[in-house]
Amino acid sequence: MADQADITAMRRAVTLAARGLGSTSPNPVVGCVVLDASGHQVGEGWHQRAGGPHAEVHALRAAGALARGGTAYVTLEPCAHTGRTGPCAQALIEAGISRVVYAVGDPNPQASGGADVLRAAGVEVEQGLLADEAEAVNIAWLTSVRRGRPFVRWKYAATLDGRIAAADGTSRWISSAESRADVHRLRAEADAVVVGGGTLRADDPHLAVRGIEGAVQPLRVAIDTRATILPTARVLDDAAPTLLVVGEDADTRHLPGVELLRLPLHDGRIGVHDLLPRLYARGVRSILLEGGPTLTGAFVLGGAVDQVVGYLAPVLLGAGPAALVDAGITTITRALRLDITETVRIGPDLRITATPKER
Repeated sequence: MADQADITAMRRAVTLAARGLGSTSPNPVVGCVVLDASGHQVGEGWHQRAGGPHAEVHALRAAGALARGGTAYVTLEPCAHTGRTGPCAQALIEAGISRVVYAVGDPNPQASGGADVLRAAGVEVEQGLLADEAEAVNIAWLTSVRRGRPFVRWKYAATLDGRIAAADGTSRWISSAESRADVHRLRAEADAVVVGGGTLRADDPHLAVRGIEGAVQPLRVAIDTRATILPTARVLDDAAPTLLVVGEDADTRHLPGVELLRLPLHDGRIGVHDLLPRLYARGVRSILLEGGPTLTGAFVLGGAVDQVVGYLAPVLLGAGPAALVDAGITTITRALRLDITETVRIGPDLRITATPKER
């Protein structure tokens, strides 16, 4: 049974894991803490970038010989395979670790099995400590592995009466500067930011991360079925990579040099379940869906929204477009019910995070 020292060490590992958000894809974020045989912390680390040493390796290097006879706390089951780096289970064994406590089992069949390897070598292994906390920090990667498609987080900003713009179309700014800065954090944690043609035409968004030092720029995915976007659109600059998703027959001669993904149209629209596997195949494991309401409706209708992050501003408009349309919900019995997982004040706004109950 876990004691307070176990909980403290694992909670520290979860905190460390979060430092890798946005820089480890297509790998998970992982944190590790090592205590020596007397229970003192002697090493810690986190997975910092794809292809680099895993969390356990960083922590063991910091601990050195003091790891022998000690305990390693890891947020994800140590891997048992050799990829761009060696198996962490074997590294723990060679370091003389006598006990391993990990929070969440690895759902990736290519990497799982580390717990069995450790047990076979005589290492005491325990699973499940602070599993919910470790799952939450790694939810994007875990969801992508379990579902075979990118994790989709829908972000929107709205007034208290649910409007994302005024009746005349103006929307700058509904949310506060603090909320807008927080959105850049979400972008920095995502592999791709996705918008639809309506947002492209109405807002000419840039979608790159600003104000976060060392951020890895996400792939900007612009869905424009007829390729009506202008070559001068801000999303086509060189601040971040951009993928323009168009219909199979779209005329793109005015867009030389733009990376294109041509997909079939269904009733004039790109199919969500045509798009997501193609993004997954190129290494995208997490998506920040930034709109607009019609595109988001297609994702909701397709059961492809895994998390909702809404920034609610203390503003009333009384008219104007809603945050979500065309989601296939025609009666209250078909409403998509959500579980609220967090509410936080961001400046004057309220940020609400929720997950669909059907997850």
